Amino acid sequence: MEKVKNRWLIAASAVGVHISIGSAYAWSVFTKPMNQTYGWETTEISMAFSIAIFMLGMAAAFMGRFVEKQGPRKSAMLAATFFGVGVAGSGLATALESLTLLYLFYGIIGGIGLGIGYIAPVSTLVKWFPDRRGLATGLAIMGFGFAALISGPAAAALIDSVGISTTFYILGAAYFIVMTLAAQYLSPPPEGWAPKGFEPDAEKSKGKIKIRPDLSQLTANEAVKTRRFWMLWTMLFLNVTCGIAVISVASPMAQEIAGMTPIAAATMVGLMGLFNGCGRIGWATLSDYIGRPNVYTTFFVIQIVAFFTLPIAVSAFLFQILVFAILTCYGGGFATVPAYIGDLFGTKQLGAIHGYILTAWAVAGVVGPLLLSLIYDTTQNYNLTMIIFGVLFIIAFGLSLWIRADIKRIRNEQAAPNSKFAGVTN
Repeated sequence: MEKVKNRWLIAASAVGVHISIGSAYAWSVFTKPMNQTYGWETTEISMAFSIAIFMLGMAAAFMGRFVEKQGPRKSAMLAATFFGVGVAGSGLATALESLTLLYLFYGIIGGIGLGIGYIAPVSTLVKWFPDRRGLATGLAIMGFGFAALISGPAAAALIDSVGISTTFYILGAAYFIVMTLAAQYLSPPPEGWAPKGFEPDAEKSKGKIKIRPDLSQLTANEAVKTRRFWMLWTMLFLNVTCGIAVISVASPMAQEIAGMTPIAAATMVGLMGLFNGCGRIGWATLSDYIGRPNVYTTFFVIQIVAFFTLPIAVSAFLFQILVFAILTCYGGGFATVPAYIGDLFGTKQLGAIHGYILTAWAVAGVVGPLLLSLIYDTTQNYNLTMIIFGVLFIIAFGLSLWIRADIKRIRNEQAAPNSKFAGVTN
């Protein structure tokens, strides 16, 4: 018999992929050097990152079926090629001082690599960890959140020693090597495999972890026709829209509302990345114990309180606590959603469904900062913006209750012995 791979090494390989593509979060390290060296405006430089994030969502949606069909190893290697070429090609773009080439290489080509690499290991992890879905996906997506803590200082040091273009060449090669090596161990579990003692069709508790059978086993095309798909899409969209907007203006907002100094605000921004990463593993792990629906409802309760309190948080300490709480929920939303998808739609085409769900991220990455800027330009303060975001989270809270009721209804129909839905998984 073929030896079954170690599922924890599968998880480590997934982290290797995500910690490479997550370096995109350190893009701001290049902003000032590019501005000083090439004279490009900050908004022009930031556009490359915005394009990359948009392409992440689009590539995840369109390549989800490829990931399911070809498997995680080939998918991760394709991601390594696109992302490695995208980053290294950015070196050529900067050497030629061409913003157009920068958008092409980092934004479009690198962004495609981001999207494929983001979803490639996730459906595999869910299949390897049916008993700890949240923990497994949280580990990988935590790598994406924490990556900037490693790649940021490394990129800054390289820029100082070898220049911008050579830094891109070195990083592109390094990411390609790490992702390619990590991809070699990625593979789905053997047909019919399950962890020792795990019964996939039985509802039971393992320690304090409550394990329930998947609500259904749907293809991606079937999933998008359900009400619960669009409720989950909208909840993620609202969570990301408000979170990414706060990230984009955290420093000036801290100075305006809480009277923090520029240095103190910059320190807060640095710590935000830590809370973003911790929220990914923390909330995802907690979801194994209290359930994904409860975690999402908790996200929205916390953020309703936080956003309505921020406009009056003149204390720097309170302001930072609220922002850090928002960031944990922002990161936790990304890390918990793959496990939530598995619970609702099963693992038949989880990668493809996850890709469709991530279009919420692509849209939110554009809408969030744009909405905030529009409101701020009209009112010249952040207070109304925070209140509007609070109202959006009331809507999200209502959706989280609606989807819970929908899940309960379907389970009751499946459990009814005389129901036409008894034993049905779609």
